[in-house]
Amino acid sequence: MMNKIWGMFIIIGIIFSITTRNIEIINNEMITFPNEILDIFLSMLPLMIIWSGIMNIAKDAGILKKLTNFLSPVFSKIFPDIPKNHESLGYIASNLIINMLGIHNASTPFGLKAMKSLNDLNKNKKVASRSMITFLVLNTSGVTIIATDIIAIRAKYGAVEPTMILSTTITATILTTIFGLIVDRIFYNIKGKKS
Repeated sequence: MMNKIWGMFIIIGIIFSITTRNIEIINNEMITFPNEILDIFLSMLPLMIIWSGIMNIAKDAGILKKLTNFLSPVFSKIFPDIPKNHESLGYIASNLIINMLGIHNASTPFGLKAMKSLNDLNKNKKVASRSMITFLVLNTSGVTIIATDIIAIRAKYGAVEPTMILSTTITATILTTIFGLIVDRIFYNIKGKKS
């Protein structure tokens, strides 16, 4: 489905550029854009490597497990269907903590393990469980405190204060997370009343 949507965007863009006689813009972008993307990737790579290493050290040192235990009272309210001390809580905590640090690529393996673990608890494998949906809501709400990737891009393009966005990021994260969880609960309660 996403391939079709992006394909349509490309076709519409090409048709629009031809009808407005701006075809040279597409030609210029096709030549310069790949180099720009590579530069952005290479500027972000060291940060991702450092934070991935820090998270692996934190995992091996048991820090993530301690954070999971610390966050377990909150998780028991957010994920009431997950048994206490279940491995999925550790994966969820790891995923969310890494996302909070803004290293979204490094959090993906923990997110996949969390979903697999939640699916093991799921009785109906054809339908996502309440906990799976809530976890997805938390991920899509953009739980980010330190937007490492955005800070790296801002630094690359010469921002005077690349970290100036921190207060905005924290505010946006708090609001979207609260809103996402409220909507999640509303839809869960509506579904519960219908069944």
